[in-house]
Amino acid sequence: MDLIPHVPLTDFDPGLLLRLGAAALIGLLLGLDRELRGHAAGMRTHGLVCLAAAIVTISIFDLYFRLNGKRMDPLRLFEATGAFVGIIGAGLIVFSKGKVHNLTTAANLWLAAAVGIACGAGQWPLVAIACLIAFVLMTLLRLIEPKDQDRDRF
Repeated sequence: MDLIPHVPLTDFDPGLLLRLGAAALIGLLLGLDRELRGHAAGMRTHGLVCLAAAIVTISIFDLYFRLNGKRMDPLRLFEATGAFVGIIGAGLIVFSKGKVHNLTTAANLWLAAAVGIACGAGQWPLVAIACLIAFVLMTLLRLIEPKDQDRDRF
């Protein structure tokens, strides 16, 4: 299996700083919409989730390379990340007065985790395309979405 170039974790490496810095910055940007709208999981939460996913990815790949791919399945990272982010997301979702709240915020946290994994793996084209699409979904579509009072009629 061909994986990303190995970033040794023995010293400060510019590639390591780039992966972690990009994950933190992108996580903050992904949480900006939620922050501006006053939701509980805002910039810091998204930044931390994205950074944590990148850290776990880098760590998993480092262990994979150190063990020469023996007795290790790096794909379990996705399973574990999904479970952890699912717990956070489930805690955010609230059903009150016949309406579901924070569903988009929970989905956006899952996106932050996935982008963090891609940053940790150094998959820069995937990161760029995902962030562009996320920006369209979270910001531009909000402009054409019906307002809350319009939604109640449907």
